[in-house]
Amino acid sequence: MRKRAAVVTGMEVITPVGVGLEKSWNALIQGKSGISRITLFDPSKHRCQIAGECREFSAEQFLDRKTLTRFDRMAHFFVASAILAVEKWNFSRVGDPFRFSIIGASAIGCPATFERSHNELALRGPRKVSPFCVVAIAANTTASEVARRLGARGPQYFLQEACAAGTKAIATAASLIRQDIIDVAIVVGADAGITPTIMASLENLGAIATGQWNELPEKASRPFDRERKGFVPSEGAGCMIIEAYEHAEKRGAVPLAEIAGIGATCDAYHPTAAEPSGWSIVRCMELAIKDAGISPDDIDYINAHGTSTPLNDMVETRAIKQVFGDRAYNIPISSNKSMIGHLWGAAGIVEAAFSIKTILDGIIPPTINLEHPDPECDLDYVPNWARNSNVRIVLSNSFGFGGINASLVIKRMEV
Repeated sequence: MRKRAAVVTGMEVITPVGVGLEKSWNALIQGKSGISRITLFDPSKHRCQIAGECREFSAEQFLDRKTLTRFDRMAHFFVASAILAVEKWNFSRVGDPFRFSIIGASAIGCPATFERSHNELALRGPRKVSPFCVVAIAANTTASEVARRLGARGPQYFLQEACAAGTKAIATAASLIRQDIIDVAIVVGADAGITPTIMASLENLGAIATGQWNELPEKASRPFDRERKGFVPSEGAGCMIIEAYEHAEKRGAVPLAEIAGIGATCDAYHPTAAEPSGWSIVRCMELAIKDAGISPDDIDYINAHGTSTPLNDMVETRAIKQVFGDRAYNIPISSNKSMIGHLWGAAGIVEAAFSIKTILDGIIPPTINLEHPDPECDLDYVPNWARNSNVRIVLSNSFGFGGINASLVIKRMEV
């Protein structure tokens, strides 16, 4: 193990299939979908009327009334997931509070607060807009709230890096730990973009599943399937406790896995579409593998970005073949998004947590709804049923709007 290894000692998620890691994981390996008709607003005028809502989540179980009323739904997820992780994994900092950081991530910030405040302005005039609006729509204030609660005085970062934000937040924490700048970080990603304006924009962009899938919500997210028409937006959060191995030892925490390799690139191509050759994605995965000090032959499983959009799934498949050659056909690959939809900036953290569960439990979650093979997507995507497998090393991918790419190599802790 390298000096100043960055290890994960706790992780929790809030997803459309459950509140808490264990509940979400159990639903995932059973192939249960969390996609259903939207209830957060009346979607009847929208072409997309489905999403992954966290219906079991009750912010009141985690937050006081002031936090509930002042902050956006995204912040509710963000703070609640941090509270859940700290409590479930008995987190306690040792040493200097200036070496303890909160690192946050979100793709779209706090749209519900902005939409609600704008409606107040339009209907009732300037004096009716909350003075706290400007604070609430600044997404980084959610990280500040967690820092206040936990006494984290180290360098704070908040990444708005599209769908790669959560993965890049994990990478940021690992880098700061390796460089001996901090000892421990609480890394949180959250998004809550199921709002009328955001959904309308995505519909008009042609990025999300519409039409027939409104009647078949559980079938709508179908990565790598020939009938895929777009991703399904979701909400939720993921939190990881990442610390230097030595810090974990001092406080008696048991490391779950190591963040062994990180890679990041940019397509420099288009605001939303992936660059068709996949070259930047190839380089991103290669960088993560090189950083981990391993070879492509050492990867046992790939947790794919797998959004269920026609171009992205094809490009990711193409890139995997370039990195792994003929061996690509023998590596199990799956997309958690087939069940939980796309959690935007939270996706990378949630999927990294599920990747660690794959290592710990020896179970690869399936890609559900993979019913019609696509000749352009012809790898082993673990279709429809979970698979038992001895997984030591996982490659987890996240690729976002703007061509922002990030990959992690996550390794089993060797005894």
